[in-house]
Amino acid sequence: MRPAKATAAAVTAATAALGTAAAAIAAGRFASDAALKAPPGRPLPTQPRLTVHATAAGQVSLTRALASRRPGTYGLSGPGTHAVVGPVLDSAPHEADTVVRRLEAVTRGSLEPGDRVWLTPQVHIGDPRTALGLDHADVDIPGELGALPAWFVPGARDTWVITVHGLGTTREHPMVVMDFLHRLRVPVLDLAYRGDPGAPRSPDGLGHLGETEWRDLDAAIRHAVRHGAERVVLHGWSTGAAMCLHAAAHSALRDRVGGLVLDSPVLNWETTLRALAGARRTPGPLLPLAVRAAQGRTGLRGDRLPAAADPGALRVPTLIVHGPDDAVAPWALSRRLAEQRPDLVTLHPVPDAPHGAMWNADPAGYEEVLRRFLTPLL
Repeated sequence: MRPAKATAAAVTAATAALGTAAAAIAAGRFASDAALKAPPGRPLPTQPRLTVHATAAGQVSLTRALASRRPGTYGLSGPGTHAVVGPVLDSAPHEADTVVRRLEAVTRGSLEPGDRVWLTPQVHIGDPRTALGLDHADVDIPGELGALPAWFVPGARDTWVITVHGLGTTREHPMVVMDFLHRLRVPVLDLAYRGDPGAPRSPDGLGHLGETEWRDLDAAIRHAVRHGAERVVLHGWSTGAAMCLHAAAHSALRDRVGGLVLDSPVLNWETTLRALAGARRTPGPLLPLAVRAAQGRTGLRGDRLPAAADPGALRVPTLIVHGPDDAVAPWALSRRLAEQRPDLVTLHPVPDAPHGAMWNADPAGYEEVLRRFLTPLL
């Protein structure tokens, strides 16, 4: 081959290689967005879209799928639509490819045949007064990035519960336990944190899966103590549970934390990121690129035991409520943590429950387990 032709071929090959590398990097960034840019109130990649086939008095017919057949009570969301659905009605007439669930209420918009919807653990919309009839105060908590909006539902006790939602939901999600906690006369502080509607954005515009967001929870603990809380119990879902673990280990006021309730906890951010990226149909060979992209974009570290899963960092009674079917935060990590700290950790499994929906799958059972755990802490 002549020198000029050889040089041209080498340049072409190098350009193609650079193009392939750039495409791989771009694909890794896109895959990492599944976790780092999970918008509050929008479905996670693991939550399938369903079609509304028909509605009738107290009933809605949905696409037949594992998600639509799960037991319990869920929100049913779509663009401009929100409803509450109850158990599957197996005795109701239906086509072979549909499932009929009890329609408890349509709380926003309307449900029409052909609508595309998804099931969500977020049952209530609005605020504690409009959704539950509970008096509450809108408070702004000073955080390191700015004011953090929160709802405060007063109670007679001096132990407060601070609730923290997780991936794909907003501070409306913890309202599923708010009425129960109010009956126990427990003050509840329900926090919106960085990236939530009405809260400051993270400086890089990305979620950090609890590893920086916990500092907003730390601000909420300070607010509670300043306003009369002798102790706090931190109750978090998903990445909110990871925030609770970080705060209990690192907060300057960690001695005021009397207990933790962890629902579907994200104990290893890499595993959760891979799960969400995989649900976006990211090819397996690209999943390591998604992890590296997340590390480069956020500073998340993968070279040590995740702080959220360190059994040695636990100092207070901890209730973990988790489902073996969780496709986002593996059940095995919760089981391992419980096995390593049987002196402090109580693990309550909830079968047939998707990520963050332990209350939804069994509301009465969830509240009874929560009552037994909280009673000695109040």
